[in-house]
Amino acid sequence: MNKYTKTYNVILDNMDLFDYRLRPISAIMYLQDAFARYTATKKMAAYDLFAKNQYWVVAEINMEFTELLPFWSEEIKVELWFSEITKLKIYVDYRLTYKDKVFAKGNSLWFLISRESQRPVRADEVAEKFEVCNELALGEHKKFVIPQATEVYTKIEHKNNLSDIDFNKHVNNKSYINLAEMTAPDDFRRTRRLKSLHIRFNKESFLGDTLVCTANRTENPNQFTHTIEKDGVSICDISTTWEEKTSSENIVDSDLDVKNER
Repeated sequence: MNKYTKTYNVILDNMDLFDYRLRPISAIMYLQDAFARYTATKKMAAYDLFAKNQYWVVAEINMEFTELLPFWSEEIKVELWFSEITKLKIYVDYRLTYKDKVFAKGNSLWFLISRESQRPVRADEVAEKFEVCNELALGEHKKFVIPQATEVYTKIEHKNNLSDIDFNKHVNNKSYINLAEMTAPDDFRRTRRLKSLHIRFNKESFLGDTLVCTANRTENPNQFTHTIEKDGVSICDISTTWEEKTSSENIVDSDLDVKNER
């Protein structure tokens, strides 16, 4: 088996309160949870690597949204696979489906990191344990270039707290994405839906660090860049592209598949 699948249901915390649909950030969290579960089947989960003095790091996530996102309580399926393994780089491609339609797809770049050197280690063990499926969700793997900012729209500060910290005692990348979402213009979030999301994680940050998150306009009126910095150095760069919603997207316009529970 060279693909892994996992089903989830959209819970209340994963719902965008503007339109009752899955939050795009939650799609990324489901992706990462499925990745963790897949690696656990090969004895390479985070707790397995801890004994080897190693840990996983995701360096890039690229995601395109091709259909309306599912409503609260609906069942979704995450399908992912290792699509390319080089000496150091590990690419994982994926699709998220809802009612047999692909609503999101993309790829992600991962590394195994040595706790001692804080540098990537060879991916030999990954290549031994995981079959490669030569299928690319977005085409050729290439580094995404963050568009040039033309104007600062919003800037906020955030001091990392315990809720930001992950198993490796670093700030969880979910916190970076939450910060970027907080700087997204409300009028865009109400009248538009996210079409694509590109994230590049540059450095780590830790408990107590103060981060500055800036949302910037670009030459494309439907595109924003979000930069998260610590001490003037970029920790994370994000690009978001939006498109206008139809009038029916702000209401529940289909029957929900809610199962009775006792």
